Amino acid sequence: MLFEIKHRFSDAILFTLECGSLKLCVEAAVKAHADLSDANLSGANLIGAYLSGADLSDAYLIGANLSGANLSGAQNAELVIARTRILPEGDLIGWKKLRGGVIAKLLIPAEAKRSHAFGRKCRAEYVIVIEGSGVSDYNGKTAYAPGEIVRCDSWNDNFAVECGGGIHFYITREEAKAH
Repeated sequence: MLFEIKHRFSDAILFTLECGSLKLCVEAAVKAHADLSDANLSGANLIGAYLSGADLSDAYLIGANLSGANLSGAQNAELVIARTRILPEGDLIGWKKLRGGVIAKLLIPAEAKRSHAFGRKCRAEYVIVIEGSGVSDYNGKTAYAPGEIVRCDSWNDNFAVECGGGIHFYITREEAKAH
């Protein structure tokens, strides 16, 4: 299959390759020292991609999955990662789908550790249930009830691990319903 990496504004082709995936195309572009500084890679599945040394200045990576990607030596990698951060400071509201399709509304206090990888699924060290009762669809035993504080069994500080330890939630009700 032919994959093209395009400029985020002009749609000009920055790199093209006949290969099995966009990830392989991006890795080949990096290896060939192609200029990806304004590449549109939004939504790309780049799990475990080798991007060491890539110029990612102003690359559009919103929604791209960079879990496990090697960004060592990548130019402006910190800025690219910062642009994917969706969790604001302070208290916030999150949504979690429980067993039976029940949607719980959660308060994630400012003091709770929180994280997310490169997608939209988030996690917190603990939450306070505002509304919705039920049990976790994940383990079938963690109970959620209004007014209760729910704490995770273990916390993983590595933001790049999407399914690490924590109470998983979404920023919008619609995303929780679709989970």
